[in-house]
Amino acid sequence: MIKINNIHAKIGDNSILKGVDLALEAGKVHVIMGPNGAGKSTLTKAIVGHYDVEVTDGQIMYKGKDILQLPPEERALEGIFLSFQNPVEVPGVNNAYFLRMALNAKEKYHEQKETNAAEFLKLMRKNAEQLGMNTEMIGRGLNDGFSGGEKKRNEILQMEILQPDVIILDEIDSGLDIDALKAVSEGINRMKDGKRTFLIITHYRRILDYIHPDYIHVLQDGKIVKTGGPELVEVLESQGYQTVQKDT
Repeated sequence: MIKINNIHAKIGDNSILKGVDLALEAGKVHVIMGPNGAGKSTLTKAIVGHYDVEVTDGQIMYKGKDILQLPPEERALEGIFLSFQNPVEVPGVNNAYFLRMALNAKEKYHEQKETNAAEFLKLMRKNAEQLGMNTEMIGRGLNDGFSGGEKKRNEILQMEILQPDVIILDEIDSGLDIDALKAVSEGINRMKDGKRTFLIITHYRRILDYIHPDYIHVLQDGKIVKTGGPELVEVLESQGYQTVQKDT
């Protein structure tokens, strides 16, 4: 689904990614773990075209096409979704209106029939209830006054409404209590269809007990240094990152 070839990237004058190579298979759940400052969030931002990140070398191929020259909104319309580590609050922008406009923009881009207001509200209420969200939040400002857990549930709500092909979740589990973690994990699992690709950034194994990853990738000092199966998480938790032997 996505092939990342020798990506180098910087933020300001700081070189962060130093030759990342990574293949994200269709229908698989990929997890990236690594110490703070390794470049995990920078990599996700490079994929979606975030303005903070300047890619200086390499390719990011999505469905066989190099997307580095595409603006972030077109990458999103093509089916790449990023849940932010710290979702911003946008007072005055209605949560439901924002999401319906995003959905209709995607439908128009793909020459599909646009979902009308009544259909959308029914869909949004159904998904919000599945996530254990108070439906009153639908009519509030985007993330305005939401707790950390509510913001993360709202990100999953966006994911379920927009139905992207590639789902990138940057520390979606941070700040969640047990109930919220289960609700978020269930939302992720509902999206698994054997075709979508997931890239999940996390520091902890607890969400991995719910979503069952296929691959664990270790990112250190701007490079992927090791790839393994789910059993790699136990090694990392017991021994730490410094003991990881680089793949040859």
